[in-house]
Order: sequence, then C-alpha cells, then structure tokens
Amino acid sequence: MRQGHLIVTSITQALQELRVNKLRTFLSLLGITIGIFCIIAVFTVVDSLKNNINNSMASLGNDVLYINKQPWVPEEAEYKWWEYIKRKPMTEAELTTITHNVHGVKYASLCYADMLSNVKYNDQEAESILGYAVTDNFDKLQTVEIKEGRYLTTSELAGGSYVCVIGEELETTLFIKAGSALGKFISFQGKKFEVVGVLKKQGQNMAGFNFDNSLIYPYNTARSLVNLSAIDWGVDPIIMVKADDGINVDELKDEIEGALRTERKIKPGEKKDFAINQLSTAMEVVNSIFETVNLVGLVIAGFSLLVGGFGIANIMFVTVKERTKIIGLKKAIGAKSGSILMEFLIEAVTLCLAGGFIGVLVVLLLSFLVTNLADFPVTLSLKNFIMGISISAIVGVLAGYIPAKAASKLDPVVAIRAT
Repeated sequence: MRQGHLIVTSITQALQELRVNKLRTFLSLLGITIGIFCIIAVFTVVDSLKNNINNSMASLGNDVLYINKQPWVPEEAEYKWWEYIKRKPMTEAELTTITHNVHGVKYASLCYADMLSNVKYNDQEAESILGYAVTDNFDKLQTVEIKEGRYLTTSELAGGSYVCVIGEELETTLFIKAGSALGKFISFQGKKFEVVGVLKKQGQNMAGFNFDNSLIYPYNTARSLVNLSAIDWGVDPIIMVKADDGINVDELKDEIEGALRTERKIKPGEKKDFAINQLSTAMEVVNSIFETVNLVGLVIAGFSLLVGGFGIANIMFVTVKERTKIIGLKKAIGAKSGSILMEFLIEAVTLCLAGGFIGVLVVLLLSFLVTNLADFPVTLSLKNFIMGISISAIVGVLAGYIPAKAASKLDPVVAIRAT
C-alpha cells in the first residue's frame, strides 16, 4: 500500500513539475520527443512500406518470372547498364518458345511498354501517356481491375483490333467534359481506338506497372503500327511467365534459361543476353535499403535521446536541489534511502514518458494525414507504440538514476540546514 502511495505521489509531483516550470520542462523534454519521434517515424514508415510491398507481392505472386534485357539487380559486382541496353529485346519468338517448349508454365504473356507522345479525344489531349501493348493472359499475370466496361478479349488481342482499356486518371483527363469513356474513340499512334474498359486506380505495383495514367491495347495492333524489330535501346519488352501449380520456380527458371539460350543460339559457356527477374530478388535489395534507413534513423534518434537524457538528468538535479530540505525532513522522520531513490526515479520516468507520448502522438497524427492526403497507407502499429513508450521509460531510468541516487544519499541534518 505504501509503495502504491509512493508511486502516485511521485507521478503527481512530476506532473506538477511540468505545470510549474513549463519552459524548462519543455526544453528538457524536446530531445526525448524528437528522439522518440525519429525512431517511431522511421520504423512506422518502413513497416508501412514493407506491408504495401508485401501486399503487392501477394497480389502478383512470387511465382511470376519477368524476362527482359536488363536485370533488376547487378549480375556482377557492377551494374553494366551500357551492356544491358545493347541486348536484343524479347519478341514473340521467345514467347512461343517458352509456351511450347517449357514444362510447368501456367500463363505467359509479352508486354511492350512505350511512351505515347499524345492521346486525344476531340479537343482534349493527354501527353506522355504510357501505352502497354500486350498479348493474351496479361490480365492473369498482373492485377488489372476493371472499374467500368470490360478487359480485352482473346480474339481482340489475337486479331490486332483497335480497342483499348484506359486508366482512371487518363479517363479523367480526356473525358472531363464527356462523362463515361466507354464506347468512345480516342486517337494515338495515328489511329482511332475504341475504349472498351476503364481500370480502377491502384498506383504502381512492385513489378513497376502503373495503369492509372496509361492504356492497354493489343500487341498485334502495336506490331502493325510500330516497327518492333527496330525498337529504341531504351525500350525493353518483357515476357512474364507464371509457374503452374506445384512447379518449383527455380527449376522453371533454369528450364526457361536453357530454352532461351537455344532459341538465341548462345553457345555453352557464353554469357546470356537476357535477364530472368523475380520479385523475391528485388525484395532482398529493398530489405537491405530498409535496414540502412533503420540504421540511419536509429543513429539520428540516438543523438536526440542522448541530448534528451542529459536534459532530463539536468532537470532532476535541479529538482533535487530545490527539494533538499524536504528530503532531509522525510529522512529525519524515518523515510528510507530506497524510498527517496524510487521517488525521484519514478519522477524522471514520468517526465520521459510524457516526452515519449508526445513523440508517438505526432507520428500518429502524421500517419493519419499521409494516409488520407497522399493515398499511401501508413499505420502506427502496436509494436512500434510499445517500443516508443518502452524506450522512453528506459531513458528515464538511465537519466534519473544518478540524481535520484544523490538525493537518497543526502544526510538529513545537512539537508535540513541547506539554503
């Protein structure tokens, strides 16, 4: 019962200290607040990014291989982009080879992405629109969610029809005056295309596809409009392959490499002139970046907490000085040194917890703003909340121990006579 009363009294005194010496307390707590904010903000952002990436990977599947000229990570110690861009681009010949000669392929599709100079509808025009020219099964390999209308049919894709599916942002730009885009004709590549569907807004996915301000149309149509054998070095068509159920992705990867080496007449021992990428490989790179960001955040936060800890220690030394006579009286009437130590230690922890709560609250408010204004889900997890409060309490113990120990060792006679 006495211990509980001591804790309540110490917390009350700490709160009174906050009210009475507002400026001094604010300056002392600022370091703790900034430190906790840095730590929890970094971990919250990194965790949110990881969650978004994991959700993207889950929707795309880690059993999809992306085959093109350039690797997502360096094949050697150095990323030799000047060599990668000289490689021959992927074509329908390689797609046919994979589809017919490789065992364990569930779906395969070829996508040629190119920046369209302008897309028009009547007097409305959109510039720098990304056009995805695709073959069949593309919608089974990427998350293509339809908001209105429908996706491209197999016959339209095979026959090279002049139809397309557009992103929500592109629809807003072109049809701001006309309402729905369905059934209307837009112009690009010198031809008119009928809009048969509008995609839901979803942002860029882990594989780099962003359908919001772009359009999807048949690959065979693009082949009739553009000389795909003379594609610019900067353009990199990509073949996507999804493994069949129960098929080991690494084994499928080896089989695809063998088939493509044969198709491209690459001799044994020669370096391959294509790259087979996988989301898990990119995720390893992303995780290493996250680890670096975490480390930098911890270093910055560590300095802030160090400064904050000295601030708390300083305010506790001042508090001990101001209450020297009271400490002497308490010890004179029987208060034990342990009780005095605990009293000031609890007070220091309470002050640090106040700073920690403020830091966590700022993170929570910023998370809410970013989630609602930037359309990027950021969530303060219970784990990070507990971490912030726990670190605050630890800093309070470390910063308050020496002043509290000094208070507990005061001689009651000397303390009472202190001025």
